[in-house]
Amino acid sequence: MEAVSLKQAEDETLGTSASEEVGADILCPHDLLWIEDAKALTTVSPLPPWASADRLLRAPVVVRREKVDDPRLVPVGLRGKTRSERFAAYLDRNAVARRIRPEMMVDHALAYIEEQRGLLRAFEALAVLAPLLDATGLAWGPTGGVGFQLASRLPVVRADSDLDILLRSRAPLSTAQMLELRMICSSPICRIDIQVDTGNGAFSFAEWANVNAQWASGNGRVLLKTDTGPVLTTDPWHTNNWQDAESVKPA
Repeated sequence: MEAVSLKQAEDETLGTSASEEVGADILCPHDLLWIEDAKALTTVSPLPPWASADRLLRAPVVVRREKVDDPRLVPVGLRGKTRSERFAAYLDRNAVARRIRPEMMVDHALAYIEEQRGLLRAFEALAVLAPLLDATGLAWGPTGGVGFQLASRLPVVRADSDLDILLRSRAPLSTAQMLELRMICSSPICRIDIQVDTGNGAFSFAEWANVNAQWASGNGRVLLKTDTGPVLTTDPWHTNNWQDAESVKPA
């Protein structure tokens, strides 16, 4: 692995009002992290040209799903200005200065959302759908480009961007919640992609809604993204019921 040495930026990254110190807390996929010591960023191959020192120290990195044997290392992803600009790396958790979780973003960025909703459909969808997501009673927050821009104020959301939502549910979704989420996903404003995090991994709500329709035939399985790789299972909540789970090999 190649260690990346960067000069620490003087300007404080935007989005600090909703951030928190990490300490010994567990870092979860989709958490956004600001680097305190840029030398702690380690890569398998050299950084691409778009990952400049200035951008790395202004923009947060996002926690990825990957099983890492060394507890000191956090798998993270670097994000550039375009969809093709993504890069995997590892970060020494002791170098994390601040962390913001998806569910912490919206309440601390209401003014910014109002400012952007007239310019970008994904932010308009966030403003309109936030009360409906709150009504599910589940913790939720924006991820993807919208979450990144809310946290960093760096303009990465495009006119055709989706709204990506992470929803945390440690128990199976109720019928009422399923109906509410179906209605949210049918929004005409832009494409809505909801990922449900069960604590064991995360799955696509749209796929799960389709799986529910297949239960009668006994063929319904959903793709669950876990730290050790994706699996197909009929029960994404209970690991002890995964006798039916099937690992999915990369193409």
